[in-house]
Amino acid sequence: MASFRTWHCLVALFLLASAAHGQLSPSFYATTCPTLGLIVRATMIKALLTERRMGASLVRLFFHDCFVQGCDGSILLDDVGSFVGEKGAGPNANSVRGFEVIDQIKANVELLCPGVVSCADIVALAARDGTFLLGGPTWAVPLGRRDSTTASLNLANSDLPSPASDLATLISAFGNKGLSARDMTALSGAHTIGFAQCQNFRGHIYNDTDINAAFAALRQRTCPAAQGSGDTNLAPLDVQTQLVFDNAYYRNLVGQRGLLHSDQELFNGGSQDALVRQYSANRALFASDFAAAMVKMGNISPLTGSAGQIRSNCRVVNSS
Repeated sequence: MASFRTWHCLVALFLLASAAHGQLSPSFYATTCPTLGLIVRATMIKALLTERRMGASLVRLFFHDCFVQGCDGSILLDDVGSFVGEKGAGPNANSVRGFEVIDQIKANVELLCPGVVSCADIVALAARDGTFLLGGPTWAVPLGRRDSTTASLNLANSDLPSPASDLATLISAFGNKGLSARDMTALSGAHTIGFAQCQNFRGHIYNDTDINAAFAALRQRTCPAAQGSGDTNLAPLDVQTQLVFDNAYYRNLVGQRGLLHSDQELFNGGSQDALVRQYSANRALFASDFAAAMVKMGNISPLTGSAGQIRSNCRVVNSS
């Protein structure tokens, strides 16, 4: 009996220690907001019925949040008064989108669970549902993040990889966040959905040699060579199935039909060629690796415990 009690005490201490160290858990809101998953899913279904592209936008929003200060909802903060947020950073300005969907999810959650669920967790759940509702994998999202009271324009400009990045730069940028080259290649597969602006792929379709000539010509039709002309014209990141989350992105890379310079760098005689070929032939392997990498990315420097706050409005810090 004594040993049984000792065992229980050790388990209790372990659980307390885990809580103290801010471990994220898929069941974090099981008692405080048990309908959270249903609310997010229902709101996301409505958003994607309105605009199917929004699924890709919310995956990207999660990525751009996690790479700056960690997954803390800092990207959601508006510039207010003297407060400067991340929305005006080069990689985000007039590019990152989906803020209104996060606002709507937050409003719906607040009706049933006021003051309980962080905006950072809502972004993580929206990214998962955006993937799943477009035909991709699902996964249990670890929860328990809290919201940042700060943002960093400088880190947004320095830490988010550019569409002009070479392979070494990509591996380094992801490595700085604790993500492996395999994680990077799997996460890049999010480009199997969504669109990019002409200004972000112009250099690749006009200047690079590692590109299929017919594909380059196709993209040049709506992306003029002159800088400043048609800069915001959109093209699908996946020329085959831009609104379906599958592994066609990797087949495009093998055929030298990657839209961004940084995309084609994954298959250009370098260290990731073999993995790209594997993903192009094995959708299940890609789906599994992508889900695991999304969980890993979601664990980048979260605020937990008493750090940060639970914002009532995702766009502004709570007034003290």
